[in-house]
Amino acid sequence: MSEKKDQKIIKKITEELLVLLGIEADIEIRENDDGYEIILDTPDSGIVIGHHGDILESLQLILSLCISRSLKEFKRISVEVGEYRKNREDWLKNLAQETKDKVLSERREFTLPMLKAWERRIIHLTFQNDDEVMTESVGDGKDRVLVVRPKT
Repeated sequence: MSEKKDQKIIKKITEELLVLLGIEADIEIRENDDGYEIILDTPDSGIVIGHHGDILESLQLILSLCISRSLKEFKRISVEVGEYRKNREDWLKNLAQETKDKVLSERREFTLPMLKAWERRIIHLTFQNDDEVMTESVGDGKDRVLVVRPKT
């Protein structure tokens, strides 16, 4: 399928879901490196984001499932509302750098608890080509944590 056709399908599915949820929003679809970003401009951003991004994460999961099924192939879908994800990503990258500094100065591993899967992914990607530290996710479910340790 073409990119434009994919974007039309993604926009249609997003519009239909938002109507069912009673949420008014302007929708913009952007292709990125590993899928698509759905940008919602809505006066209901607080409701759509939810506590610690829980509603936004659920909305993203539902859209991802519906879109992948409709396109008949997996596409990574991210949903952005009020720059919540961008701001959170920036915060996570700062946390990653601060943690790296601690790891290197104290020469020991540090554990970052209470991160969602997509947040752990940001930190893993931040350090994937780093020469000084490595990351590993350890544990299961709600007990899963991210460990940052020196490479040597």
